[in-house]
Amino acid sequence: MPRITCLAGVLLLFVVSRPAPADEPSFSVHVMAVLSKAGCNMGTCHGNASGKGGFKLSLRGEDPAFDYDALTRDLAARRIDRLTPEESLILRKPTGKLAHEGGVRFQPDWPEYETLRDWIAAGAPGPRDNEPRAVALEVTPSEQVVPAPEDAAPLRVTAVMSNGERRDVTRMAVYEPSNLAVEVDRDGLVRRIDFSETTVIARFLHLQAPAWIAFVPERPDFTWKAPPPANRIDELIFAKMRSLRIRPSPICDDHIFLRRAFFDLLGVPPTVEEAKAFLADDAPHKREVLIDRLLARPEFAEHWALKWSDVLRNEEKVLDQKGVAAYHGWIRDSIARGKPMDQFVRELVTARGSTYENPPANYYRANRDAFTRAETTARLFLGVRLQCARCHNHPFDRWTQDDYYSWAALFSRIDYKIVENKRRDDLDKHEFVGEQIVLIKEEGEVENPRTGQTAAPKLLGAETPKLAAEDDRLAPLGEWLASPDNRLFAQVQANFVWYHLMGRGL
Repeated sequence: MPRITCLAGVLLLFVVSRPAPADEPSFSVHVMAVLSKAGCNMGTCHGNASGKGGFKLSLRGEDPAFDYDALTRDLAARRIDRLTPEESLILRKPTGKLAHEGGVRFQPDWPEYETLRDWIAAGAPGPRDNEPRAVALEVTPSEQVVPAPEDAAPLRVTAVMSNGERRDVTRMAVYEPSNLAVEVDRDGLVRRIDFSETTVIARFLHLQAPAWIAFVPERPDFTWKAPPPANRIDELIFAKMRSLRIRPSPICDDHIFLRRAFFDLLGVPPTVEEAKAFLADDAPHKREVLIDRLLARPEFAEHWALKWSDVLRNEEKVLDQKGVAAYHGWIRDSIARGKPMDQFVRELVTARGSTYENPPANYYRANRDAFTRAETTARLFLGVRLQCARCHNHPFDRWTQDDYYSWAALFSRIDYKIVENKRRDDLDKHEFVGEQIVLIKEEGEVENPRTGQTAAPKLLGAETPKLAAEDDRLAPLGEWLASPDNRLFAQVQANFVWYHLMGRGL
């Protein structure tokens, strides 16, 4: 019996490690792509946390090894038939030959069917470490404007493999439009339903890439007419409006400009005297002069400190009355003094000490655990929403579950010394009333539930400096977060201002 077991092990090792023929479908590339294309591993189907019909796959194919076991070994290996591949459950159910709650997913003459059949006929080989992997994804054209009467635009998706090969995966990519103004067929043809701008995400395996498409009316009589651009922002906006065949509105008159400037910058209307003085002024650059004057007024700092207090959770429920006042005062004074944004954020994320004596420490008083700190910091200062990656790889972004827990590990050693808590009873709306000390412990880690191992602290999408066990993790975080090389930081800060001025983010 031991000899038989040993022989079986040698044969299994041979099957797993032998080189794959050039025309043999790869499980990690071809079969996993079919499962995604057919929608099998979506959250509404077998990618659900509990699976469907006793069959569970990893969500969006994030774990090929798990999926291979589910297909070839689960349910007494009944899902595939190596002797008669066409009789395999994974071919008969999605083609409608057997009852399938998910309905027909592909036809026998489609590439999806052929890929699964050929893979089973080849012996259903599993993932191999030595096979080429997809390392990058390209969508062409990445941007296009489609004027009527044209109502469709094709996309081409190319996967770049680890061996340098470029594969056309247009047919096997999954397409997800950002709105209902278009529909995309299986071959990547985008059809117009309504005139609109749309971003289509093309996904192949673990990679995704966006394509921006705008369907616009024909407007045969369109001619470009616009005021001279006053700055670089005007140049960019006018270029896009021209491509969309949209004329800019005329420059607003002094009455409208004055009111908008006061409300946007100060949050208050001009007085009668201020309005009369501005309207009577004939100076050619009076608008620029007005803006500079408004930026220097104390109401500007008060108005924008209120906006920052909202996003930083400067509220009595999580702080207390004295903490709110100290925190707001620090934010207001930072704006009034013209503190650079990189310095402002760096002081926030590296803060510690008394929440009364060092007000930016309230940033961590309001975010009480490593995961909340990680998600909040990524959202506010990188424009990245990481919540999805806490349970699985992010479905619409490049962040993985490993990225999430390594990022959270940067915040895992923050702790609190509660000097006093004057909260009266459980009905008190405040969680704490009293001074707290934000401090850094010498221990404390985050466990990655996918691996069961301690997550190594890493910056989000960037090279992380080597950290010894006793090193401060917040210092390198602060240096990188607001560094000139961090485009995400610059983009999200510009978007924050744009949203408050225009009512809608970029």
